[in-house]
Amino acid sequence: MGLNDTPRGERLHIAVFGRRNAGKSSLINSITGQELSIVSNVRGTTTDPVYKAMELLPLGPVMMIDTPGLDDEGELGQLRVEKTRMVLNKADVALVVVDGASVCGSETDFSVELELLNQIRERELPYKIVLNKKEVCLDVDKAIALIKKKFGTEEVFCASAKNAEGIHELKEALSAIIQTEDSERRIVGDLLEPNDFVVLVVPIDSAAPKGRLILPQQQTIRDILEAGANAIVVRDLELAETLKSLGKRPKLVITDSQAFESVSKDTPEDMLLTSFSILFSRYKGNLTQQVQGAKAVETLKDGDCVLMAEGCTHHRQCDDIGTVKIPRWLKQHTGKEIVFETSSGTGFPKDLSKYKLIVHCGGCTLNKKEMQYRLGQAKEQGVPVVNYGILIAYMKGILGRSLEPFGEAFYKKE
Repeated sequence: MGLNDTPRGERLHIAVFGRRNAGKSSLINSITGQELSIVSNVRGTTTDPVYKAMELLPLGPVMMIDTPGLDDEGELGQLRVEKTRMVLNKADVALVVVDGASVCGSETDFSVELELLNQIRERELPYKIVLNKKEVCLDVDKAIALIKKKFGTEEVFCASAKNAEGIHELKEALSAIIQTEDSERRIVGDLLEPNDFVVLVVPIDSAAPKGRLILPQQQTIRDILEAGANAIVVRDLELAETLKSLGKRPKLVITDSQAFESVSKDTPEDMLLTSFSILFSRYKGNLTQQVQGAKAVETLKDGDCVLMAEGCTHHRQCDDIGTVKIPRWLKQHTGKEIVFETSSGTGFPKDLSKYKLIVHCGGCTLNKKEMQYRLGQAKEQGVPVVNYGILIAYMKGILGRSLEPFGEAFYKKE
C-alpha cells in the first residue's frame, strides 16, 4: 500500500449478496465501471468472498465485496454460505440482489434472501434491494410489487447490469446512506488546535518493519496534519533530549505501546501521554469497555485461557508483541500459569466461552464495523476484552496517565 492509498480499514465496505447466478459480479462490474469480478453463466463462479479496493464516485474510497451464492449446495457449498454470512460482520452497506429472470409469480421462493434480510435488519445494517437482469424479467412491475410485499420494503431498485440501466440511481442511493458521523471520527485531531505540535515516539528495533512506519503511525501523522498541527517523530532513545531542546511544550506525546514504561519516565508528569493503540481503541472500538477489561487481569488463575487476537496476518519476529512479549508480561504480572491461544486476520472465534480474557490488537486493518462486531461478541458472551496498549499501560501502572488526554470521564474509570 502506498502512502497516499486509503487503508482498507478506512474504506466504506459495500457487500453484495444473492443467489448463485443472480448477477452479483456483473452488478459490481457495472457499478464500478471495471471488470473487477469474474463473470460467468456457470452457477457458483464466485467461491469465496472477493475484496477489491477502489475509488467510487460519489462515494469515494470503498471496498467492494463479491460473495458466493446464498443457495450454494453440498457440504462445501454450506461452508461457502457461512463465509458469505460472515461478511455481514464487516459490511457497512449491503446490496441484496434478486435475479429478475427467477421472479415468476407469487410462488417464487425467496427464503434465502429473507433469512439474510432478517440478519441484516437485526444488525441495523443499511441495505438496498436490487432487482437485477431487468432485460430478461417477464413483468418488471409485477416483480417489483411482489418483492416489496414479500420483503416488507417500500424501495426496490430495478437494474440491468448488462445494459447499465439503473446503475446511476443505485450509486446515488448508496451515497445517500453513508453514515456522516463516521466521517467525523478522528484518531487524535479532535484533541488538537491549529499550530499545536505532537511528539510521536517510534522505537526502531528488531521488531520494527524495515524502511517504513507501520499503519497506525502513518494514519496518526496524517490526522495531526489535517488538524493543522505539527508532528515530530523521534525514537524512544532520543525522546528525553528532544523534549529538553524543544522551545515549545508539546500538546501530547504519543508512543508505541511497547516503549510505554521508558517513555513515561522520560516524559514530564505535566505533559499528556498516550499510545497509538489506545488512540485506536477510542477511534475504532470502545475505550470504556476495554479499560474495564484490563481489570480482569487480576482475576486470572492458573490454567485460564487468554486469546491473543490480531486483525491482520504478518510475519512474526522473534520477540513478537502479541505472541511473546505480552504473554510474558502477563505471566510476570499475575504470577499465574496462563494458557494462550492466538487468532489472526478473519479467524476470530465465534464461541469465546473458553476464554477468561481477550487481548486484541489496535485493529488498524479492521474497519469499525468488524471491530465493533468483535467487541459486541465478547460483551454478549461475558468475556472481558482489552487491547494491547491499554493492557500494557495497566500492567506498567500508567493507565490513568495514558487516559488523561481524553478527559476526566475516562480517567476516573481506571
